[in-house]
Amino acid sequence: MPEHSLIELDLSIVFLLSVILIWFMIGYQLILTLAGFFHYRNSLKEQRRIDAQQFDFPKVSVLIPAHNEEKVIQYTVEAMLTLEYPKDRLDILIINDGSSDATEEIVKRYAGLDARVRLFNVPQGEGGKGKSRALNLGLRQTDAEYIAVYDADNTPHPSALRYLMAQLLSDSSLGAVLGKFRTVNKNRNLLTRFINIETLSFQSMLQAGRWKLFKVATLPGTNFVIRRNLLDKLHGWDEEAITEDSELSIRVYEEGYRIKFIPYSVTYEQEPEKWSTWIKQRTRWVRGNNYVGSKFLKEIPKFKNKFIAFELLYLLSLYYVFLVAIISSDVLFLLGVFNVVMISLPGPYTMVWVIGIILFLLEILLALSYDREDKLSNIFLTLLMYFTYCQFWIYIVGKAIYLDLIKKEKRTWVKTVRFDVQPAPADGGDVNHHPSR
Repeated sequence: MPEHSLIELDLSIVFLLSVILIWFMIGYQLILTLAGFFHYRNSLKEQRRIDAQQFDFPKVSVLIPAHNEEKVIQYTVEAMLTLEYPKDRLDILIINDGSSDATEEIVKRYAGLDARVRLFNVPQGEGGKGKSRALNLGLRQTDAEYIAVYDADNTPHPSALRYLMAQLLSDSSLGAVLGKFRTVNKNRNLLTRFINIETLSFQSMLQAGRWKLFKVATLPGTNFVIRRNLLDKLHGWDEEAITEDSELSIRVYEEGYRIKFIPYSVTYEQEPEKWSTWIKQRTRWVRGNNYVGSKFLKEIPKFKNKFIAFELLYLLSLYYVFLVAIISSDVLFLLGVFNVVMISLPGPYTMVWVIGIILFLLEILLALSYDREDKLSNIFLTLLMYFTYCQFWIYIVGKAIYLDLIKKEKRTWVKTVRFDVQPAPADGGDVNHHPSR
């Protein structure tokens, strides 16, 4: 067989494997999306049952790590003070992690007005070591039975914490519960619109869908509650992890507990408004998952629940599965378009790609419909997102590989830049960006 025929055959096989891999991901996510729909429907009934019940709520401490958060901390504290939770059992602890702006002064003002608000200043020399470190230090300042975590830019709906606590009190098999986060500045620009679609879709597919099918969900960085005794048993947060949420999730499951996704517990948070900020944040996510994956990979044989191990590690490796499939298919598609390489394997590949894109759109729109965001403009945004925003992940993952494997740069916490954004109203309506003070 001529040499060029062998090369053509090899490339054809690579192309075919890429198509199969992408279709596997699309098919799996379609199943998760449909499962997420049923979880959403069941959650509406569950929410009504909880609203009709009375609970004897225990003490809960809300830990809020804060480093130079003067632009947002006022709105966050005010939102915490409107939480529908017994006042004598709510402790709001802001962990001031070496802020050099007015964060401390703003929190002190609120602490002087309401005893529920407390300020803990990380001792000099111990600050600036990341969110995990700040949370561990804050944990030592409370004896509460339950620990809630919110980021410093979050404005939860008044019912958010109550719904999370009701679930933990109702089911002893749950070690932690998490709610939904939504984008407060979603209408700011094209990037925040993309992020809004991405985050809502992720939660409806990989959180709601996996919980419905497999009783698996992973902790986010905010709007979650965990049992204090479990957290103590796990020795708190891993201070080497820059995605402390995914790392903690695996250890919770290893202790025999489950983590449930509660979509009607809602908080609002800022998302990056600049591409440079987005790149830094997402690179931290990938590098953080690199650490978690490498930490637990050798532990898989010891996992009590092998299926849980597969599911969690699949989520952690999703960046790389996606990367391999997209790069190989993109390159071969371009080579084929310019007649550099001919794909000799028979098959309706054009139709396969068209159907794949259509399924991608339908999955996203179905996921968005759970939050009533399946509007016409988002159809066009999702299509544009497929060819732009999704492709940027190639750069993000490539950069993370370079920093971790080639440059071997130390992983450090990179704070996401905040913007002057008004908090979301209680009814969940849109908010407008306001000029800097």
